[in-house]
Amino acid sequence: MTGKGRELADVMERRKVDILCVQETRWKGSKARSIGAGFKLFYYGVDSKRNGVGVVLKEEFVRNVLEVKRVSDRVMSLKLEIEGVMLNVVSGYAPQVGCELEEKERFWSELDEVMESIPTGERVVIGADFNGHVGEGNTGDEEVMGKFGVKERNLEGQMVVDFAKRMDMGVVNTYFQKREEHRVTYKSGGRRTQVDYILCRRGNLKEISDCKVVVGESVARQHRMVVCRMTLMVCKTKRSKIEKKTKWWKLKKEECCEEFRQKLRQALGGQVVLPDDWETTAEVIRETGRKVLGVSSGRRKEDKETWWWNEEVQDSIQRKRLAKKKWDMDRTEENRQEYKELQRRVKREVSKAKQKAYEELYTRLDTREGEKDLYRLARQRDRDGKDVQQVKVIKDRDGRVLTSEESVQRRWKEYFEELMNEENEREKRVEGVNSVEQKGFRE
Repeated sequence: MTGKGRELADVMERRKVDILCVQETRWKGSKARSIGAGFKLFYYGVDSKRNGVGVVLKEEFVRNVLEVKRVSDRVMSLKLEIEGVMLNVVSGYAPQVGCELEEKERFWSELDEVMESIPTGERVVIGADFNGHVGEGNTGDEEVMGKFGVKERNLEGQMVVDFAKRMDMGVVNTYFQKREEHRVTYKSGGRRTQVDYILCRRGNLKEISDCKVVVGESVARQHRMVVCRMTLMVCKTKRSKIEKKTKWWKLKKEECCEEFRQKLRQALGGQVVLPDDWETTAEVIRETGRKVLGVSSGRRKEDKETWWWNEEVQDSIQRKRLAKKKWDMDRTEENRQEYKELQRRVKREVSKAKQKAYEELYTRLDTREGEKDLYRLARQRDRDGKDVQQVKVIKDRDGRVLTSEESVQRRWKEYFEELMNEENEREKRVEGVNSVEQKGFRE
């Protein structure tokens, strides 16, 4: 993922992908961060040289995150509430074929624990690099997979099928008949196979209308993105309006402050003392502020993590993507060298763009105005690093998540009634102690 975050966000935006599971991120840490274009990555890794998993969400779903479970650098999950529907997204990265059996068993044990912790009524989508081949055909396994896999099943692929049977899930990739090019998820040299899969509960398979491999993208060298179209039946809710705010902070500038003062006096008819009718006066002040200072657009602000992104970098990535597509169609040495050269050029241009942007930032931070920017950037980074942005739901007595406003209010009422009305255990114990008569001691 190093150096690829903004490029990945660009692919998701162009391909209209809302939620993406990523593996082998090789990012050390347990955080969340913006990767640009309105996407946020939740990730976990313990080593910057191997493993690591993550889930990328579109901005509109970030506030729907209720819980993040980072089990290991091979398994993590997010729980989202989308208009009353509970959706669990699990990202997994299985050990490769040559790894020890103990490591493989640990991965499947962790995945089993995650699944067992999710209530039956909640939806689950698993996006994982299982490093196994479930194979073509489904004789004997019709209940958990379709016929449209790739090549023959191996031991690791059998583990995927066994897991699906244990958890009553379906291997989504295999239910849709596609050309082999749109089923192969891994290409390296002469090898073409299927190791990346999307799984969901069998009862929710009817909500998935399509699933295929996206070809022609260059964000990953060997793996290819698997996408599925899932439609959730949700309750309609009224969307909140984006509030446009008056730019009152401009009053810190002397010229803006003076202009505002003059326009306000004119609006008040030249009076120095404000009239007694405060409601009228307040409206005049607000209207003058909107005219003189302007209002915010209400749209998403520029991503602080990727403000270095520019047209030159974007054009280079576009050329690299086309070169990758050309090499996939005609795998000649000339096309391969062209693609490799463009890969190196993109890395250089990204590094150059970042260096230039950071130099401009450091220069600005040396000024008085820049000091304020520094604290603002720090606060923004701290907010972006938090998993859960706001708490909108709570759990009932049995641990089930309550989503509707009425049920949440009812639960709070129950909680405080019990808290404020139950008898004090300490007073009970004091009342139960028998008093002892004090007697004097004889000398």
